[in-house]
Amino acid sequence: MSDTTFDYIVIGGGTAGALMANRLSADKSKRVLLIEAGRRDDYHWIHIPVGYLYCIGNPRTDWLYNTEPDAGLNGRSLRYPRGKTLGGCSSINGMIYMRGQSRDYEHWAQVTGDDTWRWSEVLPAFKKHEDYYLGADELHGAGGEWRVEKQRLRWDILDAFAQAAQQAGVPHSTDFNRGNNEGVGYFQVNQKDGWRWNSAKAFLRPTCYGRPNFELWTNAQVARLDIERQDDGSLRCTGAQVWDGHEMVHAHATREVLLCAGSIGSPQLLQLSGIGPAELLRSQGIEVLADLPGVGANLQDHLQIRAVFKIEGAPTLNVLASSLFGKAKIGLEYAMKRSGPMSMAPSQLGAFTKSSPTLEWPNLEYHVQPLSLDAFGEPLHSFPAFTASVCNLNPTSRGTVNIRSPRFADAPAIAPNYLSTDEDRKVAADSLRVTRHIAAQPALAKFKPQEWKPGVQYQSDEELARLAGDIATTIFHPVGTTKMGADDDTMAVLDSRLRVRDGRGRRIAGLRVVDAGAMPTITSGNTNSPTLMIAEKAAAWVRQDSATMMVHEAG
Repeated sequence: MSDTTFDYIVIGGGTAGALMANRLSADKSKRVLLIEAGRRDDYHWIHIPVGYLYCIGNPRTDWLYNTEPDAGLNGRSLRYPRGKTLGGCSSINGMIYMRGQSRDYEHWAQVTGDDTWRWSEVLPAFKKHEDYYLGADELHGAGGEWRVEKQRLRWDILDAFAQAAQQAGVPHSTDFNRGNNEGVGYFQVNQKDGWRWNSAKAFLRPTCYGRPNFELWTNAQVARLDIERQDDGSLRCTGAQVWDGHEMVHAHATREVLLCAGSIGSPQLLQLSGIGPAELLRSQGIEVLADLPGVGANLQDHLQIRAVFKIEGAPTLNVLASSLFGKAKIGLEYAMKRSGPMSMAPSQLGAFTKSSPTLEWPNLEYHVQPLSLDAFGEPLHSFPAFTASVCNLNPTSRGTVNIRSPRFADAPAIAPNYLSTDEDRKVAADSLRVTRHIAAQPALAKFKPQEWKPGVQYQSDEELARLAGDIATTIFHPVGTTKMGADDDTMAVLDSRLRVRDGRGRRIAGLRVVDAGAMPTITSGNTNSPTLMIAEKAAAWVRQDSATMMVHEAG
């Protein structure tokens, strides 16, 4: 590396950053630099679907974050995986293709005052990069970079759970991505022919790698943004300081810096650069350039409550993977057919329903698995079982991401504050009751399900909420830490076009945040593909603004 100048600098080669680099470098007249702190995605376990087991908790592919001890989890701290490799979290996540519900985007339009975030306006952005396995229709796209396929396996116990859910009043669904998620069925996944399909495959290779105006730096961690004060007192982001493992390199951007470091990395970098809550920055000896109290606030996540049921009479992964013969069979099936357990997403069957019949929209999501274990990364149980993990889609609890020091290499303090509201604790208790209601239906009776966790002895709201704190864990969907909002929202970090505010009624020129941190509220489902949609819209705005600037420069 050496000091060099580009039109655009994209920080973070993950879900959003890969798409941004692709779209911006399509203009051959613009030089684009993509900076990724991790390595290239050439680790074989990234591409085998079950390889998430070897990527999460692995410093080769994971930032290895942990949360602060959480009162809502009865003092527990959680492992908090974030992708540290090209493709980012799309290289280590559950591969589930999920857009959320139309009401999510109607709400975004309301709180930002910008109708471009309505469902009817975001749908074209989803479709633009989609390659749907059934082809294009009014709600799906085909021929785009982001491959969506059906799963390549099924399980008797999951089929029975789906039938039980229908007996409990949850309708059958073949597609959770049509505006209202309610229903039960197998998830669609971001895979291609049995391989994981991450954003690096989709948007970087071979497209970007063949463009002479595109440059990629890996193993390069941004230490801080370069923010300059202009003659009129306004602020402009002119580039970034990048640590390549040996020295600090200055990369200069003549047009824009696109911060795509994710809901943890982006607020951390803003704070390190003097943009954030003034009191926090001063406590770390950082000069306050823009007092923005919302930077690192508004953290939201989906907390999954993992109910485990022992069963009889049906194969599960617990038993299948317990012997050398079973493991060999699994490996052979994948090698020969690209199917079977090695091709499966962490969760295969999904269900969306309501915690109370008084609700208008589904507020619960189930990830149902033909396996069980004490905690992620622990060995599978020795007995046959399934896990019905349920999460509150629209939590009201809010957490924070704050730097601990002015050193870029130090991980920030992540405090999700799970189950910190009465509403979230009530939904947690009710969701466990819904799980029990489904498990008691006739379709599952022949498998004799027995609730192993949390245990039928716990019945009251207080008991169930406390037990939820004991057994719940993150489902890896942190969002909202640099949220967009209307001009009168003092906690909004971004405007509705993702431009960073300066705390004085203006914008910091040349700087946007393009990742899940921009979400004002979490989407009703898995968050990876909504992040791609945000990037798709942002890329169009950047190109529009560039074209306008060129007209002015020519004039």
